[in-house]
Amino acid sequence: MIRLIMDLFLKFSINAARRLPNLPAEHPCSRVHGHTFDIEVHVAGRVEESSGWVLDFADLDGPIDHVKGTLDHRYLNDIDGLSNPTSERIAIWTWNEISQRVSGLSKVVVFEGADRGCVYHGPE
Repeated sequence: MIRLIMDLFLKFSINAARRLPNLPAEHPCSRVHGHTFDIEVHVAGRVEESSGWVLDFADLDGPIDHVKGTLDHRYLNDIDGLSNPTSERIAIWTWNEISQRVSGLSKVVVFEGADRGCVYHGPE
């Protein structure tokens, strides 16, 4: 049997408020505002012959619930590590929280709208 490399993902949403304190005062994002962020967590690995999967999606539930519980309906600036909560920083923060509990993490995607976001592939 061919051993396939696969990228699986789990997508979830959070609603949160933030302000970006490093911007000029006249920039609208320097003021408190809210977003619905869609976040994808991707795990790469080989499809195991016996199970037929890379990872049981249930193995992502705990780490994802932790991230959601920490970020959802919160003021992101108050969360340790997110004093300047750009989408990029949210992706890095999410990676750091999940990578401790899930092996094979390959990327975190953060959408701050339907047409914009960022992709983090982990530290160099």
